[in-house]
Amino acid sequence: MATVELRFSAQPEHVRTARLVAAAVARRAGVDEAVLDEVRLAVGEACSRAVGLHRSHGVDAPVRVVLTEEEKLFSIEVGDEVPGSGGGAAAVPGVRGSEPDELDDGAEDEMGLAVISGLVDDVEVRSGESGGIIRMSWPTTPVTVLP
Repeated sequence: MATVELRFSAQPEHVRTARLVAAAVARRAGVDEAVLDEVRLAVGEACSRAVGLHRSHGVDAPVRVVLTEEEKLFSIEVGDEVPGSGGGAAAVPGVRGSEPDELDDGAEDEMGLAVISGLVDDVEVRSGESGGIIRMSWPTTPVTVLP
């Protein structure tokens, strides 16, 4: 299992870098070329959400992105350091672990989770006292090496 970990300060200008790194690692892992735009968009939404949460809650810790290549699966976890941030303002249909939250993080947060769930078939949103994680995964095809 190959893993790439990226940490960046919660600045919007770093989201583009995270998207580019995610697309490059996904391509190398064997994610279908037709799905790479969805990977870019989903990572951009998840990272933008984490950046927004950090900035609005005054969190100085970096945003974490972990890209993992497993056999037949490529996954990305985007983590924030904001306690209880995983569910957003309301449950988002099709997102595992997304539950109503008493805090109103706003319609933008809910929209970001809805966009991600529309782009990615396998999405899990978790939150706890140490922050939230959005985990997304895509199937891979084995890369054939020609002689």
